[in-house]
Amino acid sequence: MKKTLLAAVTAILTALAPGAHAQWVVIDPTNLVQNILTAARTLEQINNQIRQLQNEAQMLTNQARNLTGLDFSALAELRAALSATNQLIQQAQGLAFNVSQMESDFRRLYPDSYTAAISGTQMALDARTRWRNSLEALRTATKVQSQAVQNFAADERTLTDLVNRSQSAVGALQAMQATNQLLALQSRQAMQAQQLQITQDRAAALEQARQVAVQERAREVRRRFQGDGTPYTPAAVNFYGN
Repeated sequence: MKKTLLAAVTAILTALAPGAHAQWVVIDPTNLVQNILTAARTLEQINNQIRQLQNEAQMLTNQARNLTGLDFSALAELRAALSATNQLIQQAQGLAFNVSQMESDFRRLYPDSYTAAISGTQMALDARTRWRNSLEALRTATKVQSQAVQNFAADERTLTDLVNRSQSAVGALQAMQATNQLLALQSRQAMQAQQLQITQDRAAALEQARQVAVQERAREVRRRFQGDGTPYTPAAVNFYGN
């Protein structure tokens, strides 16, 4: 553009040069050249400002896209699935999950040894309770396993929705929020696996404790049967006084 303007200025100056139609010169050629150059520089500055404004407008548009939030949240579904499994654990019968209560019941039902003050009837009742605790622990573990299987279908739907929304995100914020929810889904599944492991380990531990208690009860029953007195000693008997 500058070259074109300079060529036009040169042509005007040539036409207005002294000796060629001098009677038509009514303006200052130097001033005209300066005005044209000033106009050219002004036009270039305006074009630069327009391009700068266009770039800033595009930048603001991109920022608006990056700040657009994701209109989808799987948090409620994830919490509902986790809550369902947790309720099964809280509803478990038998030995409580509460630490203080569990310790008290465990010492009473799974003693290191039986004292003489504990009757045989009480030992039989305790054995029945231990068997019921093992049964309830197995039932709870089975329920948690069933709940985990039911959660698989919901997890698959949630995973599909989050991946699709992440791939179609219009900005960084949507992609980040979708990624965070995918991580939340992964954390929920890890917690569910931990809950399942806890119930399975609890059932195995109670069954092992029951077997140990059975052995201790059998030892105590045998001891009481034998008694603490002098055992019978065979001796020869003379019925006829010989």
